[in-house]
Amino acid sequence: MPIQAIEPKRLYRQIADQLRELIRSGEYAVGTRLPAERDLASQLGVSRPSVREALIALEVEGLVEVRGGSGIHILAREPAASARQVAPNAFGPFEIIRARQLIEGELAELAAQRMSPAQLGGLREALALFGDDIQRGTIPIEGDRMFHLRIAEAADNGPLLRVVTELFDERNSPLFEQLGQHFEAPDSWRLALAEHQAVVDAIAAGKPQAAGDAMRRHLQRSHDRFADAWPQPRATAAA
Repeated sequence: MPIQAIEPKRLYRQIADQLRELIRSGEYAVGTRLPAERDLASQLGVSRPSVREALIALEVEGLVEVRGGSGIHILAREPAASARQVAPNAFGPFEIIRARQLIEGELAELAAQRMSPAQLGGLREALALFGDDIQRGTIPIEGDRMFHLRIAEAADNGPLLRVVTELFDERNSPLFEQLGQHFEAPDSWRLALAEHQAVVDAIAAGKPQAAGDAMRRHLQRSHDRFADAWPQPRATAAA
């Protein structure tokens, strides 16, 4: 067999592979629970966000189910036949957010210097769409996407716009979608809308540093919301 190139695996994939093998071998039996996220991070010598990405990948495969307030329950020894596939080279959600923070912070600064009144109106239109979707109880993905892309468009740089578009559209990946099921809700959407408004206010005022800081702060808070404690089950009202 010819020698094949060795491709480095993302850290969360290495963690997922190790946990998957422990489940497959019976070290962690179906019907039991994995150790707590913080304990796994300590045992593996990695960060909790990396463990979280690995657990989300295993959940997409149907091997585990993360139950807020209850733990990580093992459902099967082998991936479900109907499970969505995570590409071997897929970036983890936290890595993508950090990349966006670097790029889009700079683009927000440029937007504060270059954005025309018409473009600013389009940015406010994106905010309005975002808010309307929240009112309807709909995931505000369309307004969110429009907001970030319209800021990128103000730089008048095609390659940068492509990068921002591709990074944002990673939200459609199985990992991001599964993570969102745990952590995205109307309360988090409203927080994001207020953070978007702060970016728009700084751009409208022509303050590049403030606009960049507001964008970086928004994406850091997005990162932190996904990295926060698993949501607890809601209390059942008394009969």
